[in-house]
Amino acid sequence: MTRPPPDSRSFLRRHLDAAHLALTFLTTFPLPHVREVREGDFGRASAFYPLAGYAMGGAVALVLWLPLPLPDGVRAALGVGVWLAATGMLHFDGLVDSADALFAMKTPEQRLAILRDVHVGAFGLATGVLALVTLWSLLGAALPPHAPLVAAVLARLGVLLPMNLYPAARAESLGARSREGRFLPALLLALPALLLPGAWAAALVALGGTLLAAHFAARRLGGGLSGDVYGLLIVTGELLALGAYAWGRA
Repeated sequence: MTRPPPDSRSFLRRHLDAAHLALTFLTTFPLPHVREVREGDFGRASAFYPLAGYAMGGAVALVLWLPLPLPDGVRAALGVGVWLAATGMLHFDGLVDSADALFAMKTPEQRLAILRDVHVGAFGLATGVLALVTLWSLLGAALPPHAPLVAAVLARLGVLLPMNLYPAARAESLGARSREGRFLPALLLALPALLLPGAWAAALVALGGTLLAAHFAARRLGGGLSGDVYGLLIVTGELLALGAYAWGRA
């Protein structure tokens, strides 16, 4: 049986499939398995990246909001656990792998080779620990209940800008298939989160920091970005957005 071309699907069906792919790719929520990924599907799914932010950020916000008789540090640790579990550590893994490559005193070609190495080095270990400690500290800092949701949505919106600005570091990678992010449709999807108190200040901090981190990474990798770096950028955006909320309450 001949497979129908991608454009044979209805407009609604294509967008529902794209939203489904975004959620199954970026979260670990129990959704039906994506049976087939066609050319361009990852690009279309990027328009729905903020939807994954709503899902996982909302889950973290719920855990922090529930009136559980726990010390603040334990509650924050539960929030970190839900944050990692809801993403399958996908972005955290990208952060660790990217740190090993980007901070190495090597050539861009050698750094790209390090990105393909499954082993974790000192740079990755130190960066991962620092990121987790920072996240735990921020979640325990009495932030507004909606802060994790806003941070998760903004980070998945912000990563689409570098996707459009920089080429793929490796043409055959999954990161390359996810490029050409649909920023404007994603921005419309993220607007409800941007209407929450403090969200615009957090957006400015998160988006600015994401672009700076992307510029640094692209220079270290010879001009392009990889899927692992996208993970680093999402974690960066999340921490910066939460940090903006913490700064505003200081």
